[in-house]
Amino acid sequence: MISFLQTYIVEFVLMISFILLRGVGWLGVERLYSWRAAGLGALAIMFLVTSTAHFTGMKYDLAAMMPEPLPNDLWIIYLTGVLEIAGAIGLLIPRTRRLAGIGLVLLMVAVFPANVNAALNGIPFGGEPPTPLWLRAPEQLLFIGMLWWTSIKAHPEKVRPSRLKEPVAGHDLPGAAGHTGGH
Repeated sequence: MISFLQTYIVEFVLMISFILLRGVGWLGVERLYSWRAAGLGALAIMFLVTSTAHFTGMKYDLAAMMPEPLPNDLWIIYLTGVLEIAGAIGLLIPRTRRLAGIGLVLLMVAVFPANVNAALNGIPFGGEPPTPLWLRAPEQLLFIGMLWWTSIKAHPEKVRPSRLKEPVAGHDLPGAAGHTGGH
């Protein structure tokens, strides 16, 4: 079970974060009221989690995945980790959300050749075999699709239905025009 969790930690973090954040929205947290908002938060959490590998001992595994002719220097690994952190934070700021989403999509596309190289050459990650391409490619498309849906695609602003009940006909609210205040 531990090996499975280590292998699929990114997917696990994304899925559990998505469900938990949506549940918090369902409980009344306005910012997480929609599936889209919960997905945005889940992606930010996922990228923050994945960025940690760039600054731990796993950075050497990431460097080993770099295909020729790219250098396997650690500065590239540090840079991509910083970009993941910046993108995750940018997703949470409405003003930078779209740019962060585009940047993270481009980053996902840019690092995919390293995943292909690892799969084709059996380069392990964290002591585990590389993710097979038949799984990695759809996984990458899922991440890109979620980024598109949550941060890049234009969404019309939706007004959340009010939890307040409408006044019953014939019963004005206090302070409303025509209310006499008497009983």
